[in-house]
Amino acid sequence: MKLTRRTLTTALAAASLASLLPGTALAQKKIVLGFSQVGAESEWRTANTESIKSSAAEAGIELKFSDAQQKQENQIKAIRSFIAQKVDVIAFSPVVETGWDTVLREAKAAKIPVVLTDRSVNSKDDSLYVTFMGSDFVEEGRKAGRWLVEKMKDQKGEVNIVELQGTVGSAPAIDRKKGFEEIIKADPKFKIIRSQTGDFTRAKGKEVMEAFLKADGKKINVLFAHNDDMAIGAIQAIEEAGMKPAKDITIISIDAVKGAFEAMIAGKLNVSVECSPLLGPQLMSAVKDIKAGKALPKRIVTEETIFPMEVAAKEFPKRKY
Repeated sequence: MKLTRRTLTTALAAASLASLLPGTALAQKKIVLGFSQVGAESEWRTANTESIKSSAAEAGIELKFSDAQQKQENQIKAIRSFIAQKVDVIAFSPVVETGWDTVLREAKAAKIPVVLTDRSVNSKDDSLYVTFMGSDFVEEGRKAGRWLVEKMKDQKGEVNIVELQGTVGSAPAIDRKKGFEEIIKADPKFKIIRSQTGDFTRAKGKEVMEAFLKADGKKINVLFAHNDDMAIGAIQAIEEAGMKPAKDITIISIDAVKGAFEAMIAGKLNVSVECSPLLGPQLMSAVKDIKAGKALPKRIVTEETIFPMEVAAKEFPKRKY
């Protein structure tokens, strides 16, 4: 009888020890990340999705991925689904800035930490998310404005600007506009004569630029597009109107995707401000830190630069997106 007890005790101790050792089922339990993506509206977004998926696989993190097709209600449903599935961490790139408090409180009540990627939310309660990682959109707008002010410093008379905004209510659209206007307002010759959303897509960018050209045509000196895809769509509209993009109309855009570099090399786009979509490795590192109980800064900013057309051919081979 003693032997049986001893054997049982030994077996239990061994099982307990095994549960703490690497290579066991318990130790190998994967971190589960629920990620809600805005959609697939641009080259940038496609690269961002690929970065997140490949980085999760490399990090050994189980990814539950949802595409919101640019609709806030789809993202809210996805987040609620992640809460129901009891994922370890929720991350998402919000379609718009407002309207998130209710669902984020639900995640907090379920004790599931939330990471914001690429875009932030407008909430008075910043305890509803752990960190926001991504670009400084206001600074991107400022970079675009500074480049334009420098380029046109010797130009006499008014500089008429048309603006293709991103998705209405989205953080990049609000902030890029704010940063750009902050810089150009110092000189009254710079005037935004038309501003309309192109929803970050090529098709809409082309459509809105066609309307701008019909209304103002030769009066337009500059196009400021909140992303490259809209700028590329606008370039088509400018050419179809019998004008030369980057010559008759100076074109500034943001993202610095490969398509923008191709346009710059072809002499059709003057400059693109970088906004890196390759946030996957940074996100997976943050997810692991959260699970390990480490404190993260509230804001993690991506380092970026600006590419005028003169450097496009040299830089193009280095581009990853």
